[in-house]
Amino acid sequence: MSVDRPNVSEVMRVAREAAGRAYAPYSDFHVGAAVLTTGGKVYGGSNVENASYGLAICAERNAATTMAGTDPQDRKIRLVAIHSPDTAPCFPCGACRQFLREFDCEEVVVEGANGELLSYPFKEMLPNSFGPESL
Repeated sequence: MSVDRPNVSEVMRVAREAAGRAYAPYSDFHVGAAVLTTGGKVYGGSNVENASYGLAICAERNAATTMAGTDPQDRKIRLVAIHSPDTAPCFPCGACRQFLREFDCEEVVVEGANGELLSYPFKEMLPNSFGPESL
């Protein structure tokens, strides 16, 4: 589904800027993400690799941890926008999908091969998910 909402374009702009700050010396795969909270705040993050590969952090989790640590009253993710100059579309990995689920993410927006913004309901990204209500 194609998206053309002013706030989505702004959130993607933040994701693009974040991709430019990625630390990816091993994979050379740069990713930026931005989360828009239901309160209207936007937080960006980029992937940060580590020589011990398992310690790397993805852009989506970086943006979400910044959000979570900034405003305890505004931790619900309305949408996450993801950009990579190295591939399009760039979807969140499985670990990031589970992490975004923790904050009730509603929508995932990625850039298509032609630069168009594509939107997906989060439930399509992680069907039958495990969340706090499952405990």
